[in-house]
Amino acid sequence: MNPKLILSYSLGLSLLLWTGAALSQSAATTAPAAHASPQYSSQGSAASAAPAQGGAVSYASVTQLNALLAQLEATSKTTQADLAKLRIERWKADGNSKKQALSNVDSIQRNLQNALPEIIGQLRNSPEDLTTTFKLYRNLDTLDYVLSSVVESTGAFGPKDDLQALSNDLDGLDKSLKALADRMQALAASKEQEIVRLRADLKTAQAAIPAAPPKKTVVDDNEPAKKPVAKKKPVAKKPAATTTPATTPAQTPPQ
Repeated sequence: MNPKLILSYSLGLSLLLWTGAALSQSAATTAPAAHASPQYSSQGSAASAAPAQGGAVSYASVTQLNALLAQLEATSKTTQADLAKLRIERWKADGNSKKQALSNVDSIQRNLQNALPEIIGQLRNSPEDLTTTFKLYRNLDTLDYVLSSVVESTGAFGPKDDLQALSNDLDGLDKSLKALADRMQALAASKEQEIVRLRADLKTAQAAIPAAPPKKTVVDDNEPAKKPVAKKKPVAKKPAATTTPATTPAQTPPQ
């Protein structure tokens, strides 16, 4: 299984699920939504089906995940104990080989004590989250690679008892990795089916929405036409009368 393809597929499915859920909720405001089949929540009680983001998870899915994580935690515990027993400084190897082995052991121990428990806690909170599931898968794949190198070096330079113990730890890690890959494939198929169902529900909801009738304009032929209102002409103001001074007749000089 190609991790890059899984990551791209999982992110694409998550985006489509979110879009389909949003559209379904928008359509449900004007039309009744289709009833979903009941599922069981993580506590085993009946619950209605919900979208992948924060929805109810089936009891079988939670049970499968809990068994997988319990096995992984047990393998992590024994691996840490077996790595602590190694005496790499006593190996009959050159300095570079010892230094590389010590660095690998330290890296594995820090991952098992810090990074792995954090991812496991995130997955328990979101059991069917594909992004977190792939994050755990990628971390286990890296651990498997580094632990294989330590096992190989132990077989070349260390005691047989240490080799046997670490080989058992590596087998346990391989089993957890394979089980997680199978779960990712099942989750991807389940999300694809949910996308198909969401699309069908969306089409049903859209078909149930009645089309808005076109607006009609009613014209009454019997109603008399209204006469246009005549505009009043402005009244011209009369010019103010001007008073002319009275002229007195010119006096005639005496003859």
